[in-house]
Amino acid sequence: MKEEIIISGFGGQGVLSMGKILAYAGLLQGQEVSWMPSYGPEQRGGTANVTVILSDERISSPVLNTYDTVVVLNQPSLERFESKVKPGGTLIFDGSTVHALPTRKDINVYRINATEYATANNASKTLNMIVLGGLMKVRPVTTIDKVLLGLKKSLPERHHHLLPMNEEALKKGMELIEKIN
Repeated sequence: MKEEIIISGFGGQGVLSMGKILAYAGLLQGQEVSWMPSYGPEQRGGTANVTVILSDERISSPVLNTYDTVVVLNQPSLERFESKVKPGGTLIFDGSTVHALPTRKDINVYRINATEYATANNASKTLNMIVLGGLMKVRPVTTIDKVLLGLKKSLPERHHHLLPMNEEALKKGMELIEKIN
């Protein structure tokens, strides 16, 4: 199994953290992993993306031109990465922040209204976990248990009390995601 993923959005949406948590989960399940972040100098509010590769075999290069799965959290990211999804691949977008829908018919397209849900439920800090839950539902490259272990590893110990809230966000993301094509 090999899964090549890019997650893209604005800085502050938890894009890089989501990638790091996925990478830790892959390591915890004994996979080869590549985690390659990319962000502008302004970080918060600027564009950010992260490429994550999970594989049962060695990874030859972390630099990719196309992806099995693309997750976009804003309109500029959709415009930049929709064409980079491999035919038959998966595109997940946040329907709360992406208004011009994807147009490709040769890929699987899913909407998750993560920002809308997080804002309405005063849970903006769990936005990335909601999206990650949706990703895990449609592309089960890891398990909730491994993601929570990865989150625990990436969070400072003083924030470990937030793990149950993040687990609920993962489960909510699994409920919210819907296939539109």
